[in-house]
Amino acid sequence: MAAFLWLAVAISGCEQGGDGLTGIDGQRIDTEGKVLLVNYWAEWCKPCRKEIPELNHFDSANDNVRVIGINFDQLPAEKTATQAQKMDIRFPILAEEPAARWNQPRPTVLPTTFVIDRDGKWRKTLVGPQTEASLEAEIEALKAP
Repeated sequence: MAAFLWLAVAISGCEQGGDGLTGIDGQRIDTEGKVLLVNYWAEWCKPCRKEIPELNHFDSANDNVRVIGINFDQLPAEKTATQAQKMDIRFPILAEEPAARWNQPRPTVLPTTFVIDRDGKWRKTLVGPQTEASLEAEIEALKAP
């Protein structure tokens, strides 16, 4: 019983300082204190390809936001990494399907982006390709009372 309690404490300690999201590289993704834009993409999705440069720039230009990708096809990490490189995706890619963590259904249309507030709560699902302007509007809307 003591070993079980120790293991539970050790595991919970690994989650502190973030929400435990892991990238396809096996590394924890730092999301603490940031709005998350969780973007579902696929190599075969033309609107996704159009949207990726906007997401790359938005992620690098905003310290208070973290764009995170998820491969819709849920391919093995190595194949996902190859596709992400071909598509010039510069933001982290999640290793596992995250929709259930926010009690949301898995998207059926691509691209789809979940907006997650700084407290880790789902706020909105954006369907279709986004632009820097549309993403900025969503971030501003989170600030409104």
